[in-house]
Amino acid sequence: MSITELFFLAAGLAADAFSVSVCRGLGMKRINLRKAAVTALYFGSFQFMMPVAGYFFGGMFGKYINPFSHWAAFILLGFIGGKMIFEAFGEREENSGTELFILAIATSIDAFAVGIVFAAQKTELMRSASVIGMVTFTISFIGVSLGNHLGNKYEKKAEIAGGAVLILIGLKLLLEGLGVIDF
Repeated sequence: MSITELFFLAAGLAADAFSVSVCRGLGMKRINLRKAAVTALYFGSFQFMMPVAGYFFGGMFGKYINPFSHWAAFILLGFIGGKMIFEAFGEREENSGTELFILAIATSIDAFAVGIVFAAQKTELMRSASVIGMVTFTISFIGVSLGNHLGNKYEKKAEIAGGAVLILIGLKLLLEGLGVIDF
């Protein structure tokens, strides 16, 4: 796999993390670079680890995980998106580390499947997983900053839209997993 192909694969895998990062930035009154870096680190780390896990464990567990992964992503993103919409009408709670952990898992499930493909194609794992992790980190950091800018400009409307985006991403993943749509 060429570096160009790998970069585009990484950007595609990072798309969900970018959207969720934008949503996280929406809730910040001011940009907090530490929190933006922590968010980006979570997403980048999980996007790095999941292809590695898929590479090594996919053959053993992939057939058990894959049939339900789209349901897990749908439920997790739907719950957090709904919570975000609900909180837009009240006092916004600070996002917890647990919530960030769940979001990182939900947005990196597809990277597990990519790891299974890497094993089948005998792809250079560490180079590929590192590029995926770094691209996701960068895109997620930018997403938090962009979300903060939009959130400060549009406030509650942006938070509601962000929650709706999370729900729609979960729905998209569910419909793709069920074979209803193919993106």
